[in-house]
Amino acid sequence: MSVSGTKISIIEESYARQESWWKDYVDKYRNWYYLTKPSKMLLTNYYAELIRDEEVPAGIMVKQAVDRHFRDIERQGTKDFPWVFDEEKAWRPIRFIEENIKSSTDGSGKNIVMQPFQHFIIGSLFGWVHKDTGLRRFKEGLIFLGRKNGKTTLISGLVSYMAGFDHEKGAQIYALANRADQSRLLFEETIKMIKASPFLNDRFVTKKTEIEYPKSNSVIKALSAEKSGKDGYNTHMAVFDEIHEYKDYSLINVMRNSMGMRSQPMTIYITTAGYELNGPLVEMIATARGVLSHYENNENERTFYYLAAMDSENEIDDPELWIKANPNFPMMQGLDRLSDWKSSRRVPGEKLDWITKVFNIFSESSELSFLDNETILSNAENHIDLDELKLIRPVAGFDLSETEDFTAVTLEFPLPDGRIYLMSHSFVPQAKYDKDVDRQPTYRKWEAEGDLTIIPGKIVDYEYILNYIKEKDKEYRIRQINYDPAKAIFLQSALEQEGFTLEVTRQGFTTLGGPTQNFKELMIANKVVFNNNSMLKWYMSNATLVRDRNDNFMITKQNHNRKIDGLAAALNAHVKIAPELAKKKSSGFIQTISWDDM
Repeated sequence: MSVSGTKISIIEESYARQESWWKDYVDKYRNWYYLTKPSKMLLTNYYAELIRDEEVPAGIMVKQAVDRHFRDIERQGTKDFPWVFDEEKAWRPIRFIEENIKSSTDGSGKNIVMQPFQHFIIGSLFGWVHKDTGLRRFKEGLIFLGRKNGKTTLISGLVSYMAGFDHEKGAQIYALANRADQSRLLFEETIKMIKASPFLNDRFVTKKTEIEYPKSNSVIKALSAEKSGKDGYNTHMAVFDEIHEYKDYSLINVMRNSMGMRSQPMTIYITTAGYELNGPLVEMIATARGVLSHYENNENERTFYYLAAMDSENEIDDPELWIKANPNFPMMQGLDRLSDWKSSRRVPGEKLDWITKVFNIFSESSELSFLDNETILSNAENHIDLDELKLIRPVAGFDLSETEDFTAVTLEFPLPDGRIYLMSHSFVPQAKYDKDVDRQPTYRKWEAEGDLTIIPGKIVDYEYILNYIKEKDKEYRIRQINYDPAKAIFLQSALEQEGFTLEVTRQGFTTLGGPTQNFKELMIANKVVFNNNSMLKWYMSNATLVRDRNDNFMITKQNHNRKIDGLAAALNAHVKIAPELAKKKSSGFIQTISWDDM
């Protein structure tokens, strides 16, 4: 249906038309993509062919995973690539799940039918083996799927298989999550599946805190980041659910370090997108993009990636493309999803949840977020050699919070190509570090990366900030320092005595509105470089916008715990840099520009 040649999304149509559309959609995929009974053959390569031949819409990262698979098929068993694809080993866990695992979601009590995309995931993880030893190629697998695509069922089936039927004596299998209640959900789902299968129930012993497989002395346990120890594990398989919630690698490293005595251990991370920009998931996906984009470099050969996501928020109103993030979509209650999205997209909080959890896009944290996560991550990939800054005199900005909290200094360098580089450093007192127990591993990570100084005592001693600025001035010759005069009496006086040029940046819409808007435009244009400073990423993700009656805006933090100091310092400096960029952009034209004209 169209009006004046413009196609109307099925989302806008009546329920009756949506109902008709959904029936046709399901019928289109039935029996060749949407299976109602187990396949009589392995479908790993079949699914890959469907994606390669564009029979089914797929996101760019799934297409790249398929390209990687076919390239590996072509060179398998060669001198430079000792891995081969063993279809029997690939199919074994798939058959096990189909024969023994029943669905826990639809109440039918029917055995699960593995779909082609699941054949691709499981077949790849278990089918690629060394040509001489027969041991599995993949030690880790990152599986990125939208909500309600059978993640928990898949995990529970694999956990049962690995505990009792992977021919491993004394196998320790861990169902892991960031929170204890989430890990219990996985554990209890596995118990339900075992009890629903006479075959499995006769062989496993289910207890309150563990599931035993006596024949091989193997065990399945739930474990969370909240209640994990540091050693004592001898892990054969670790399955991390919803890795997007993790803030650091602590539990991941515990599991990795516990696998040294196993011949072919496996770690699986299975998750939707999330909001934690400084956690392991963002780094894993950044690595995956690099590996899949340049698979010819043979990087991370022993990590499998299946990253199903929409390629852009521009696609989210086209249900034909929802299958990109939801390969199980034809098997879902899709008609309900259409009507739910029709109403939810008008409510900012609900829309955000859909974009992040259903469409699998790292999205902004609120409707008025300063920057969406995809924009932050895109700019984080920009890097330059610091030697390129030697001839560029920066403007510095600082943001002084309460003396017992974060304080930040950011230097802004206008680059010759129209981009800007941000060099940011923060300070926090030891007392604040001691109080924030949950974030201590993150603080230490930032400290190790050189972006945070933890100062002894209960308050931020401004001598540390003064010395930092003096040190950077020796290296880069700071031409001006912009600052908020609040709480800055000591530091202002000390800097003036050292001979620095200072300029007050009044904190308000009039002063900061234009520079803030310009900074956001630079971020959207991918023109901000900060060499993946993870603390600055955190600051950026915490900022929301407030507007005045003239639609000018400035940033504020989402809540007391979500700091923005490094970004605020950058915007103070940008008050000086932004007009210079505008004049540079307009050079060549007979035109005079003042900041008030912008």
